[in-house]
Amino acid sequence: MQTNMRREIDEIPEATARLLDRSAKAMSAAGAALKAKDPACLVTIARGSSDHAALFLKYAIELTAGRPVASLGPSLASIYGASLKLGDAAAIAISQSGKSPDIVAMAQSATRAGAVSIALTNTVPSPIAEACTHPLDILAGPELAVAATKSYVNSIVAGLAVLGEWTGDAALKRAVADLPNQFAKAVKLDWQDFAADLGEAESLYVLGRGPALAIASEAALKFKETSGMHAEAYSSAEVLHGPVALVGAKFPVLALAARDAAEVSVVESADSMSAKGAVVHVTSARAQKAKRLPFVETGHPITDALALILPFYGFVEAWSRSRGLNPDAPATLKKVTETR
Repeated sequence: MQTNMRREIDEIPEATARLLDRSAKAMSAAGAALKAKDPACLVTIARGSSDHAALFLKYAIELTAGRPVASLGPSLASIYGASLKLGDAAAIAISQSGKSPDIVAMAQSATRAGAVSIALTNTVPSPIAEACTHPLDILAGPELAVAATKSYVNSIVAGLAVLGEWTGDAALKRAVADLPNQFAKAVKLDWQDFAADLGEAESLYVLGRGPALAIASEAALKFKETSGMHAEAYSSAEVLHGPVALVGAKFPVLALAARDAAEVSVVESADSMSAKGAVVHVTSARAQKAKRLPFVETGHPITDALALILPFYGFVEAWSRSRGLNPDAPATLKKVTETR
């Protein structure tokens, strides 16, 4: 019997096409607002998978627009009542449900401070949409599985579309427009060779760098959510500053490399850990010692990284079921988490 999670993974290409079609005007307007504002910096407001989407957008914005991006702790507004000086900034708030009180409070605070505020949400109308000057419906459609998949991907796609409109980056705009086609290929990739090597392991590392680090963070969370497996995400550079001490024989490592300037660095780390006896799988044809996983080349370094999450989602859903678990309803978790 097909799970809701698997069905929703398969719906990602269609959901992305729907977003790019039906929210095009709203995304163009948000991009125009950023262009008019010319913010000195941007801040993001999110938790969980949405915060990993925000991390992806941080790298994309810094690489494309040259503006620094910082993540704000929502408790600054909801618990501490702090008022930040954001008059020269822009803010991106991401929430699938659109109603987590602390996310809403921080978004309201940013808007009151004069920031151009953009809400990326799967629920319109919602409190987060009302809290921001530019609410964007990511149009992922109903998501019944507890673990977010469609909404994570569409949040990033919406942010990239706004970024393309803001900067006028023609290559990025073309790459974003082609994502439904690229996702249709990526969702069919098979990473089950990695499952055989996980064996009875109780912990693993997921590595990435740049935008792929955000994908690694999301992957590590999904291991915990769907499979109860301890997974930690690290930069392929940062892991060498201490955490690599835990990597020994048969320790599993998933290294996520995109076709970008960091690919060589990620592969070098993957190969060095493989040489120590770790079981390392990497999404690169450059690997010499680590095992290679299939990937889709989108033709753009930023969207290349995003396409990696689709085969991972398919892998982790199957991995969860192979362990006798239900990826649709992880123990102790619920679909909407309302934090204050």
